[in-house]
Amino acid sequence: MDFDLSKPQKLLQDSARTFFARECPAERVRELMATDSAYDEALWRAIADQGYTGLIIPEQYGGLGLGLVELAVVVEEMGRACLPGAFISTLWAAALIEKAGSEGQKAKYLEAISAGELKATVALLEASADWNPAAVQLRAERDSNGYRLSGSKEFVNDAAIADLLIVVARSDKGLALLPVEKGSDGVTLTATPAIDATRKLFKVDFDNVYAEGAMESGVNAALEYSMGVAAIALSAEMLGGMQWTLDTTVEYAKTRMQFGAPIGSYQAVQHHCADMLLYTESSRSAVYYAAWALTEKDPMARHAVSIAKAYASDAGREVGNLGIQCHGGIGFTWEHNLHLYYKRAKANEIMMGDATFHREKLAQLVIDQALD
Repeated sequence: MDFDLSKPQKLLQDSARTFFARECPAERVRELMATDSAYDEALWRAIADQGYTGLIIPEQYGGLGLGLVELAVVVEEMGRACLPGAFISTLWAAALIEKAGSEGQKAKYLEAISAGELKATVALLEASADWNPAAVQLRAERDSNGYRLSGSKEFVNDAAIADLLIVVARSDKGLALLPVEKGSDGVTLTATPAIDATRKLFKVDFDNVYAEGAMESGVNAALEYSMGVAAIALSAEMLGGMQWTLDTTVEYAKTRMQFGAPIGSYQAVQHHCADMLLYTESSRSAVYYAAWALTEKDPMARHAVSIAKAYASDAGREVGNLGIQCHGGIGFTWEHNLHLYYKRAKANEIMMGDATFHREKLAQLVIDQALD
């Protein structure tokens, strides 16, 4: 058994690292987070030209047809660069469409996503902020040709720049996925303050909004799979942020002088750096195993995804804490880039369920398995 990346995967990692270091330096991140959308068309176009928007989309829909390990490799480098924008939102929507959409919807939406011509997001959360789809209350009332939506969704990532909203609603048949395209009558967006300014959140209000082409077959399984894909991507992104924080902190500890010696020569700082390395490498093992397990349809894939998200959520926060402590006063100022990564880690910790959510989910999986 090989626990390392293959040669093609390492080449993919190297090229992604070079690309994001060139196209998305910290200065560009700061420029974009100051805008209302944190979106740059030229950057998105460049990402699409690399094939990243179609990385795991099947080849028949214009994608590369690669697995989740390759996705994790690329998204880790996105996390290292603290990439702004709608990549993970679009990834979640694409995975949802692939599993629940009709052939016509897959051809229409997945081909456009692969080409970088369409950005999408999923509207799941409501006032309860519960990531369990069973908590969805928004009603979809059947019309002659489709459904009508009236109500609200909260904390929708990148809604202002999304060309397509996949709205999770409750119909008379159970949960349904309703595609609502940009500019639809009755849709109102309200910006929501967020800890991570590089990824904008919105409240979306629906006033008798018409949606046709509802996805109603296999919705629960599609949500489970797509949220697993998104959780792996978020965990990989946190991993990239942890690695950046570790590298930056170690370099700082080598050069920052105090009492006539580098602060890295002091045992307390060394212990912090060692703990950061432990958190980072342990997260790497959990994330890449979960990516492999879900790609290979391993029976323990759902367990692995929850373990990876729970561990990376806690580890990302702790690595950020330790990095800031080692940097001292400069570590929590606006001028230093550490706060960008710490805020991203906190936002990702909550998205797709925090560590407590996934530990509870894991416990339920174990109970269900024991009862079978």
